[in-house]
Amino acid sequence: MPLVLGVTGSIATGKSYLCQYMVEQYGAIHADADKVVHRMYDPGKPGFDRIVAEFGEEVIGEDGYIDRKKIGAQVFGKPERMRDLTRAIGDIGGEMKRVIDEWRATLGPDDIAILEAVNLIEAQYSGWTDATWLVGADYDVALPRLMTRNNFSEEEARQRLDAARTWQQREPASDRLFMNNGTLEDLQVSVDRAVEETMALFKAGTLPTSRWHKWWADTAPEREAAAEAAKAKAEAEKQA
Repeated sequence: MPLVLGVTGSIATGKSYLCQYMVEQYGAIHADADKVVHRMYDPGKPGFDRIVAEFGEEVIGEDGYIDRKKIGAQVFGKPERMRDLTRAIGDIGGEMKRVIDEWRATLGPDDIAILEAVNLIEAQYSGWTDATWLVGADYDVALPRLMTRNNFSEEEARQRLDAARTWQQREPASDRLFMNNGTLEDLQVSVDRAVEETMALFKAGTLPTSRWHKWWADTAPEREAAAEAAKAKAEAEKQA
């Protein structure tokens, strides 16, 4: 079976570049969770029909596909509508598990497979990987990157960054932290070292159990309390 890595990080940290480098340098098999999810609501699939029923035909683009910008405008900053969208798409976790199970069934012990996902840790995808790698960048580094990459104003970029979880919040559930505040060459050196060390442990059968499992167990009370609070808030809004 292959080494299966989960790679996560907030917006404009460089997680996609890390994955691209792994594909080019090590022949890694890569799946972007966002793209996997997008295929779940292609025309003709149940997710497409459910989204249109929930959000209206105006979210269909000229090409016949769901326009992600239009649907994004309806759910951004609105947790309840985001939950509606998630339910409409379908069993996202099950689809991620299917991808990883296929890797484990078809790839060899010298192969590396990567699942890239922003919510890798929070959605429990980390529980199906051998290790979780986190890419981080300081706020004042990510801000100009995001403005340049997405042609955002400073206000727009800050809005996106402020809505995301920080690397400090995710670090306790991660096995490797790559602080990408410097050059791409610096990041490459860190990745090369991590691949060498991780593959050696994996092949020897001594790769430690991911820290994610302990983090998940330790934070169970916090998640339960948050879920109860969200439920109470939703009920209050319905009655208002």
